[in-house]
Amino acid sequence: MDDARCVGVWGTAEEGLKKIDAFRPKIVLMDINLPGMSGIEATALLKQHLPEVLVIIVTVHREHKKIFDALKAGACGYLIKRSRPSEVRQAISDVRSGGAPMSAEIARRVVEAFHQPVADPNEEKVELSKRETEVVELVAEGLANKEIADRLALSIETVRGHLKNIYEKLHVRSRTEAAVKYLDSVRKRGPGH
Repeated sequence: MDDARCVGVWGTAEEGLKKIDAFRPKIVLMDINLPGMSGIEATALLKQHLPEVLVIIVTVHREHKKIFDALKAGACGYLIKRSRPSEVRQAISDVRSGGAPMSAEIARRVVEAFHQPVADPNEEKVELSKRETEVVELVAEGLANKEIADRLALSIETVRGHLKNIYEKLHVRSRTEAAVKYLDSVRKRGPGH
């Protein structure tokens, strides 16, 4: 990861959102607790204007709601502030290769949250094909497209095609949103459905 460089540091979301368009970073490390607008709100706005920018949330928060709000806003990864520099570098590398990095602690809490029963009778039922289901399950495990292609003996282009269909069916814009929405629907249906 020697080719990575910092193109800007901003102390508030408002300042960063004004200037980020000129710098066009590929990856943003976003703090949730910013003065003024929160990092979650800033992530949502950033993803609306520059959807190709990948956002990793870096914060002290560990509550499920903050995690889900960050992921729903379009963050593709989540790290706690006490992560070592090597873990931050690894997260940036993972995001560049299509992964969705989370600390082990946060990933465990996300999984725990999916085990809490919630039922919404108004929610539309999404039907994924068997292959799309296999792809989104591997996305939910944090695998990159190449790893999914290798695991399922598919080409990377085929995996991308399945992801495009999955995004359309789930009405999402990122692999993280797809994983969250898919796992949420599995949790709501319950085992054996």
